[in-house]
Amino acid sequence: MKAVLTRVSSASVTVDGEIVGQIGTGLLALVGVGRDDAADAWDTMVRKIAELRILDGELSVEDAGASVLLVSQFTLHGRTAKGRRPSWSDAAPGDMAEPIIARIAEGLRARGIHVEQGRFGAMMQVTSVNEGPFTVLVEC
Repeated sequence: MKAVLTRVSSASVTVDGEIVGQIGTGLLALVGVGRDDAADAWDTMVRKIAELRILDGELSVEDAGASVLLVSQFTLHGRTAKGRRPSWSDAAPGDMAEPIIARIAEGLRARGIHVEQGRFGAMMQVTSVNEGPFTVLVEC
């Protein structure tokens, strides 16, 4: 499982002209589920998103009471070493990835974190105002 976590002052996801998820201060979490991820990788990802001290003042999302905009991003598993066309074979298929993304959202909410989401499988327009900019890669 891979994620790109970006500290934002605002972020939103729009599908077909409708805003389906929107946050103020917090993290934009682009998460890619891999075909061969460990069964408990989602739990580790929840912990990383909630506890990494990457917000202003070295606070975590939990510490700051900040929000998370969670967006599924299979393209994080694209392999580009050969040729000019990325290979997506390492990405989990949708029927496997969708429930894992849902578990991540549920796990964050169980920790008291406000979570907004994109729409799985949809063509989304993701907008963010990056703070810093501050972006980290997480692999579980």
